[in-house]
Amino acid sequence: MGAYKPNQAPERSVVYRARVVDAELAAGLGATGAVLIEGPRGCGKTETARHAARSEVRLDVDDEARAAGLVAPAVLLAGDRPRLIDEWQLVPAVWNHVRREVDDHPDQTGQFVLTGSAVPSDDATRHSGGLRFTRLRMRPMSLAETGHSTGDVSLAALFAGEDPRARDPGLTIKDLAERIAVGGWPGLLGRTPDQALVALRGYLDEARRVDLVRLDGVRRDPENVARVLRSLARNVATAASARSIAADVGGSDGPIDHHTVLDYIAALTRLFVLEDLPAWSPALRSRSILRTAVTRHFVDPSLAVAALDARPERLLRDVETLGLLFESLAVRDLRIYAQALDATVFHYRDNNGLEADAVVQRRDGSWIALEVKLGQAAIDGAAANLLRLADRVDTDRHGKPAVLAVITGWGYGYRRPDGVAVIPVGALAP
Repeated sequence: MGAYKPNQAPERSVVYRARVVDAELAAGLGATGAVLIEGPRGCGKTETARHAARSEVRLDVDDEARAAGLVAPAVLLAGDRPRLIDEWQLVPAVWNHVRREVDDHPDQTGQFVLTGSAVPSDDATRHSGGLRFTRLRMRPMSLAETGHSTGDVSLAALFAGEDPRARDPGLTIKDLAERIAVGGWPGLLGRTPDQALVALRGYLDEARRVDLVRLDGVRRDPENVARVLRSLARNVATAASARSIAADVGGSDGPIDHHTVLDYIAALTRLFVLEDLPAWSPALRSRSILRTAVTRHFVDPSLAVAALDARPERLLRDVETLGLLFESLAVRDLRIYAQALDATVFHYRDNNGLEADAVVQRRDGSWIALEVKLGQAAIDGAAANLLRLADRVDTDRHGKPAVLAVITGWGYGYRRPDGVAVIPVGALAP
């Protein structure tokens, strides 16, 4: 950006690709004095924020502004509103100045948009933003946002009880392997899988060598972090424990301490590299015991592919790994679509081995249970699992599921005679 100019307006992109969070950002700006957009580097936070802002300061690229802010944070607030403060965590003190500015003008909404690619070590945002900030989570793009979904089946329509009718989106298993490898990163959409994976391996290398140190000043062994990332990638979409990951990454000297693994996972989560899926805890009408372990996911499955140093051709020869990565792709998209509905995504697992890959629950308690299966052969078994789960949940407390559905890699969208829906991933939308 060059020399610091407080009132400089954002330079608009020639073409802005609409995002699901656009409406959420607009709602946040209309409701509170500031919106905090958090998410991984490269997911499009800055462009989305610039699309809504009238002035900006970008602390990651403007050295003069960052230096000025470290001495006098209030100077960063000068400019037309909404004012974008990009990568605010580089000048953590600016948070309190924004908070005070919002407090001083309680009748004014939409004053600031802050973006951040890491949670600061003291996590000040969790202690002093109440009623002042709307927190907005942003992820890489879904298939609907990248143009790889027909959008025939919306999550909102499923909650409304509509039939999930959809044409075959035309995605082949090769197409899906490539979408998983490239991911939803806006800057990589025009790249080949090989080109994208070069960039993504560099992304992970930067995260383990530089970003983790910047996060909290703690120096972690980059090679150990790389081994943990590879293990997490091998165990994506599973409930692998820190102890099992520690054993998996151990060499001739034995496993690393599982507390070290927990530290790495916590730090990588704060960098938005990892985003585990929490367990759903409904009331049951059986004596089953719910398992509370998370399932392991990267914020985008492409990072798992990069951590494995794999390519689409290799994934096509390893259908089991491809299936787990496909599940992670579906979870990524469900999280994006669910957030737009003020809903949360969980997984279900009990001590009898009954599982559901995803459960989407809205604030009003309504819920949807889904299984994710790459191929058509597994649909019958997945549907049977979902019916057993619905029978196990106490519907007097939680109500009946709005729908039970199997997400597949290809084919048509329809409702089976047993009531379970079948939905190709390339037909889903918010």
